[in-house]
Amino acid sequence: MLTASNIHKSFDDKVVLNGVDVTIKPGEITCAIGPSGTGKTTLLRALGLLDYPDEGEIQMDGQEYKFPLEEGEAIDPPWPQVTVVFQSLFLWPHLTLRENIMLPARNVNPAAEKDLIGLSKLFEMDHFIDHYPNEASVGQKQRVALARALILNPKYILMDEITAALDIEQSARILTKLQHLKERGIGIFLITHAIGFAKNAADQVIFMDEGQIAESGSSDILIKPQTKRLKEFLSIAELAA
Repeated sequence: MLTASNIHKSFDDKVVLNGVDVTIKPGEITCAIGPSGTGKTTLLRALGLLDYPDEGEIQMDGQEYKFPLEEGEAIDPPWPQVTVVFQSLFLWPHLTLRENIMLPARNVNPAAEKDLIGLSKLFEMDHFIDHYPNEASVGQKQRVALARALILNPKYILMDEITAALDIEQSARILTKLQHLKERGIGIFLITHAIGFAKNAADQVIFMDEGQIAESGSSDILIKPQTKRLKEFLSIAELAA
């Protein structure tokens, strides 16, 4: 499991995370929802050890990372066992989509060429994989970004608003692919503003507000919220949908 315990993070005098606990289980999808600026992306970056917490502990399958670090202490981040997919995708424009997928995998996965064949079929990329990013739709580039993460054979994938720029049909396609990843035993942490997507996808939902987890549980909390704050948030989200 990938676990964060008592995570604190501040930027200057602004507290962004205030004692957050969360567990990402293999073969399950955890969706993080909440207003903008409540620490969701900061938590994702802490889970991936892209930004170290000020205080707390990250554990991944028995490996412990305790913060704050001692002076001069260095850690070996768990990449690529933990891989992050950002909304901005970060595709190299001068490389084909195939080359974008393969570039980070060459020194990590000796079977990358073979694995790409299966991933191309899974994400239905055969007809566009040799195009350049400017020749691909947003949905196609999202599939490429997911394939690029998967070819590293991660145990956990952390995703930040990957459906934000997609229409309903494209979001449904990504949801189908996430179910395939669950079946492979991959633990998924997904930040989303799409409440319907979270209802359909999530095994666990965490609602973040003001740097803390205000409510958590199965996707049922999106139908029957227990806290006043989540009820308010869902009502606003429904009006904005």
